[in-house]
Amino acid sequence: METIIGEKIILRKITYDDTPLVVKWRNNPRVRNNFIYREFFTDEIHNGWMKNKVETGEVVQLIICEKPETWDKEENEMSLRPVGSVYLRDIDNKEKTAEYGVFIGEDDATGHGYGNEAADLMCEYAAYVLKLEKLILRVFVGNEAARKSYEHAGFIKKQDLPKVECSDGSIRDMILMEKML
Repeated sequence: METIIGEKIILRKITYDDTPLVVKWRNNPRVRNNFIYREFFTDEIHNGWMKNKVETGEVVQLIICEKPETWDKEENEMSLRPVGSVYLRDIDNKEKTAEYGVFIGEDDATGHGYGNEAADLMCEYAAYVLKLEKLILRVFVGNEAARKSYEHAGFIKKQDLPKVECSDGSIRDMILMEKML
């Protein structure tokens, strides 16, 4: 997979070298509290995800990097500042569906439109490269910034998901959203 270049961000393939960052981001309470899986994230958990999900093709996960104003394609994308991750999970090539997810892990990178652009770029990738026809996502009721970002990308509410149990035992309401590609 090649690097995906947007206006504000660059998406690059995730590697095992990203493990310390992803672990740090997923343990950030702002991020962790917006996932169903809320256990303390470890290198072992992330490396298992990489081996069993990313390497098998069940998940396509990319790192969101800030795009410098003067960046050109010849520069090494590993020198870019990573700020979060975007992914497609449970990819079903037969049904042509996947579940979309995104998180901005660096607190100072929120509110810059990176999530909006990551959604747009990943939806294009899902449609034109992976040939998927529908993406779904789940978002907690009350996570207005995420919901607005998803709506901006063309996701629409399909169903209320009341009383979803999180891994820490808490119960929260969610919304199922989808986008036809």
